[in-house]
Amino acid sequence: MYESIYEPINAVRPPSELSSTYSMSSRSQSITTREHETEVDSLTDLLLNSMYVNDGKKSLNCNASSLGYCTKCNKKVMEDGLGCRAMGNIYHIKCFTCTHCGGQLEGKPFYHIDNKPYCEEGYFQTLKKCSVCQLPILDIILRATGCSYHPNCFRCIVCSTLLDGIPFTIDAANQIYCIDDFHNKFAPKCSVCKFPIIPEVGQDETLRFVALDRSFHVQCYRCEDCDTLLGSEAEGKGCYPLDDHVLCKSCNAKRVQALTSTMMTEF
Repeated sequence: MYESIYEPINAVRPPSELSSTYSMSSRSQSITTREHETEVDSLTDLLLNSMYVNDGKKSLNCNASSLGYCTKCNKKVMEDGLGCRAMGNIYHIKCFTCTHCGGQLEGKPFYHIDNKPYCEEGYFQTLKKCSVCQLPILDIILRATGCSYHPNCFRCIVCSTLLDGIPFTIDAANQIYCIDDFHNKFAPKCSVCKFPIIPEVGQDETLRFVALDRSFHVQCYRCEDCDTLLGSEAEGKGCYPLDDHVLCKSCNAKRVQALTSTMMTEF
């Protein structure tokens, strides 16, 4: 909460409510009147010196120049101009300092947290900082992956799309990605069509075939000679690689036969 109420305290002696006006015509009566006025003033001073001053927490017997007890040092604020009121409390001016840096707050705007005063810089030091821009978060905090963000800073590192309320993921360095860009960067690429192998829309998982240290989409995993889909458990529908070629069982046999014939002819 921003607080800018700073009120210097000056002790003001209340005027006497006792009447000291007398209407006398003779000189002796005037002298008597002045004597009575002096007596009334003395009694008023005595009354003020014995008054109780309430500082909001406890009643303390103070003399007329005491303003109360300082909330910080618990000592009397005795003289005019040396005290101030803030957050409903009384302070010596020298005691009214920033909780963070100790700087004087006399006559300055300040913030208070848990009834403790802070200067502007000290207040900012108490705030969470955005993991992206490193600036204090003054309004809404978005928490994700164990970090704090401004909602406007929570974006995909590739396409800069705002990800507040949108599915996202992170890499090993805790960098933020939308799902599409994460897959495009990290998902294995099909060796046939060169596109990433990622789940279909609305699905969380996908199937990938690996052969000869290469990755394949299900629909791209085919015999290079006859284009038959491989990966089936049916007889002859599996992969029978030969010389870095992905082949079905039948085409593998044909290639082996052709190679054997060639070798025999050469001999």
